[in-house]
Formats: sequence, structure tokens, C-alpha cells
Amino acid sequence: MSASTTPVPAGFGPIFRTSPLLETLGNFYSRGAGSQLEIGLLVDARHTNARGQLHGGVVATLADCGMGYLLACRSDPPRRLVTVSLSVDYVASATLGDWVEIRLDGADETGRLAFATASLTVGQRVVARVRGVYSAAG
Repeated sequence: MSASTTPVPAGFGPIFRTSPLLETLGNFYSRGAGSQLEIGLLVDARHTNARGQLHGGVVATLADCGMGYLLACRSDPPRRLVTVSLSVDYVASATLGDWVEIRLDGADETGRLAFATASLTVGQRVVARVRGVYSAAG
């Protein structure tokens, strides 16, 4: 399938919780709830750098918001978390029309802190590996 015709996977809709930044960037989607929550991004022109590849800042934004939401929704009601630390290893590029999804590889909680590792993928190809630490908000 060509990059210009990549569809949003079935069942995904506009992300369940948004912010002014995510609204500005656009094309963030979610499916499911709780521990079944999935989050993805359909790359369009506003997400790319001068070379037509997914901008590293957008990768970091998807990683930060995605891991935070996935961690928060592991409990009922969802926890309110804020980012303490985020580390991104850029592994490969994504391009216009790619569907990029974030998947937790591991998560742990100790008191007020939550820790996660995740992968951002296009199909089976890893685009980035990320690590984050989040703290329970106020």
C-alpha cells in the first residue's frame, strides 16, 4: 500500500484525551481502554522535517503522551501522571502516510513513580525505543 493511502486501522478514533499541542499537531488516535488502550499517529506533512521524514520532536511527543496515557490507564480510575524524565533512541525513520503506534514493552510502579519502556513502530519495524519516568500529579 502506498504511503498516501495508509488508512487508520479499524476501531481507532480521535484520541480520547487531547491537549492544545495534540490538537495543533493532529492525527493522534486511540482505540480501546484501560490495559487494552492503543495509541497511534498517522503521519502527515505537518509532522515531517525538511527531508520528508517524521520529525524527532513529534516522535518524542508521541512517546511522552503515549507512555503517559498507557501508564495512567492501567489503573481504574486512571492515574494523573506528569513526566519526570524521557529518553528517546531514534532507530529508523517514518515517512509521510505511515501509521506509527506506541507499545509498552515494560512498566513498573513504586509509590508515586511509574517507569516504562516502549517501542514506536511502523508495522513490525521499530522507529524508536523510549524510556520514561512519570510521577503521580498533585
